[in-house]
Amino acid sequence: MAHGTNPLTRISAQTIVDELIRNMELGRLEMAYSVLLPCVFSVYLHPEDYQRLASVQDLIKEDARRALAARMSAWNSANSLFRRGSARKPHRIARNDWWIDLFSDSEGSVPQGDVEIHSELNDVAQPGYRGAKTTLIDREPSVTAARVARDRAATRRLPDKVFAEIRYRDDSGPQTFLVTQNEVSIGRGGEDLWVDLPLYASDEVSREHLRLRRDPASGKFVVLDQSRNGTWLNGRRLTPGVEEALPERAEIGVAEILKLSFEARK
Repeated sequence: MAHGTNPLTRISAQTIVDELIRNMELGRLEMAYSVLLPCVFSVYLHPEDYQRLASVQDLIKEDARRALAARMSAWNSANSLFRRGSARKPHRIARNDWWIDLFSDSEGSVPQGDVEIHSELNDVAQPGYRGAKTTLIDREPSVTAARVARDRAATRRLPDKVFAEIRYRDDSGPQTFLVTQNEVSIGRGGEDLWVDLPLYASDEVSREHLRLRRDPASGKFVVLDQSRNGTWLNGRRLTPGVEEALPERAEIGVAEILKLSFEARK
């Protein structure tokens, strides 16, 4: 699928982000109780466009991840128009985060000023689901599926080290979040506020409700309450704005409506 533009226009970082959002919208998979969104994206650019943006591609990818998360959060908000009957289906992704990579098209498939995006719901293609392929200029996608698979395999990062896991149930059902970074922000999030762990719940949960921070030297975690309606650690309410040591196993209460089961990994 595609829409037209001037082929002489230089591709911009903002255009790439906008096209990733459009691709995600077109690749939605509606299920019985939720809507699954593409979260693995291969972005192909003409070699000259790629060369011009290569030095800032990490910033482009980070901005794109925030934009995709904001769009998903907007769909999951109370005012979302994506409903089936009276029940609102939560939108979700199959991984902890979006995987995005940019590739230089050396085979002459992508014209200058264009971008071609191939996406999947997960690292492994889903049976019966062919993924979403979109272009900016009005043309059929021409990068082959075999080439996309080869490029993804060649650039896939090794699995991040998991420091802890958080198990919980929110409006989207039972979830497990793997902690692979030294700081994790948790809350409802929003279009203008990125959180690492978005909770799909009522507005009793603050947009950024709490933070977990890991000391790289010791491996110990602390928890910080930043909410209106409170955070509890093993049944005891935390003092807002004051970091407290987090045991290796703990139950974290969020606004008295959600419970997060935290467990550090050795």
